[in-house]
Amino acid sequence: MGGVSRSRRAEIQREASRIRARCQRDGHTHERIVATLCSALPELTALEAWRLALGWSRAQAIREVAAAYREDGLLPPGLTPAMLCRYEHGQDAPGDEYRLMISRAYGARPDQLGLATHCLWCSTCASPPPLHYGRHQNEETSTGREGTMTTDSGLPAIRESVQWAVLDAPGGSPALAALAEAAVEHYALNYSKHPPAVLLNEVRGTRQVLATAVATADQPTALELRRQVGWLSALLGNLSYHLDDRSGARAHLTLASAFGESTREPALTSWASGALSMVAIAREDWSHAREHAEYGLGHAPPGLRRAQLLGWALLPTLAALKRVPEADDVVAESDEIMRTATELPGRFGYDRAEHRLHVAEAHLTLERYDRAADVAHESIAAAPPETPGWAAATLVLALAEARDAPDQAATRALGVLDCIPPGRLRATARTRLARLDRLLGDSAAPAATELAERLRALPAPIRTDGTAA
Repeated sequence: MGGVSRSRRAEIQREASRIRARCQRDGHTHERIVATLCSALPELTALEAWRLALGWSRAQAIREVAAAYREDGLLPPGLTPAMLCRYEHGQDAPGDEYRLMISRAYGARPDQLGLATHCLWCSTCASPPPLHYGRHQNEETSTGREGTMTTDSGLPAIRESVQWAVLDAPGGSPALAALAEAAVEHYALNYSKHPPAVLLNEVRGTRQVLATAVATADQPTALELRRQVGWLSALLGNLSYHLDDRSGARAHLTLASAFGESTREPALTSWASGALSMVAIAREDWSHAREHAEYGLGHAPPGLRRAQLLGWALLPTLAALKRVPEADDVVAESDEIMRTATELPGRFGYDRAEHRLHVAEAHLTLERYDRAADVAHESIAAAPPETPGWAAATLVLALAEARDAPDQAATRALGVLDCIPPGRLRATARTRLARLDRLLGDSAAPAATELAERLRALPAPIRTDGTAA
């Protein structure tokens, strides 16, 4: 696709996303999606078509290739987006080892990717030759990806380890309490790596396994297990909220807050109260939103936790109520804390990217569009690309631009849809997209029309029968 113009490349990317979404709804395999893409978009090479069929950006594809190397205990090579672009457009060719590792990451044979040379893998070989590090390309699994250990396949293993620990000590033990804490940490740190519906099932399973041990453990062990059950309930509440199950979120978070108080865990109480404020904000119940925010602040440890409750819970409530001086005071206090605070990773943590997101959204609510755009840019710069935080900040920026630059705003939103698969698109992102679509309703910009079409075709996170879409 070396002779294709930039505008045509952008059209191809958008059309490929539409085709992939349609094929996924019809239950097509990756191979069939690739064939459909190549038929509809003859400019595509097989290598690029496979990447688009997987819904990956070049940056994500590079991360997947790097992960394949790490699985074998090897340092990832220096693959860059520019190099992958040249490979995809036939301007350069990867070496033999790159060919096989790219194939492994994509879940395809080298010949399917247009990379089969030197008999790396062909249908006439009795078996694929080993690489120098002694690993073979495995058979494809039913998901179209190789069955080696990944974060995704490692997720149920955490729950299984907890099950084994309970079988080993049905009455609970310090080791089980330590393992439960490690499981919570794993789920919290890897929260954004999984579709919410997948992670919810695993967290729920782990909490259920711990229930039997809590009932029979001695008092100190039961106290620690109940504390971890509280954190698991907090995760379930947040996951439910991201799946647009607000009533379920409220139930789980209320339990988490209660466990935080009964186990004397102020960080859990304050975090769950902040999340309950978030749920109340979503239903525009401002009195309860402020009540939960102030209750959480009353339990929040000083420093980062206080900044989190100020920015996440109290600030959006004050902005919605048009309490401008109070909102500005909250921004000033939380900004001051964030200047010296040590950031915490994971779902229960807080960092500058998330803080700037909440400040940008408050400016947006107060119709300070230029300030909202400036702060959203700061959040985008601080967030890892193509993560939920990056998507949220990008959509806030699009909302700030919608009135004066509708085509640019719609293009930003299309970029989010191109990077984030529907199953990973949180309810909060969907709400921002719907709001942007309403703002762009009268726009004649081509990107705005395309955005409206894409959003109409977007599957709901939960089907009417209650199963995850």
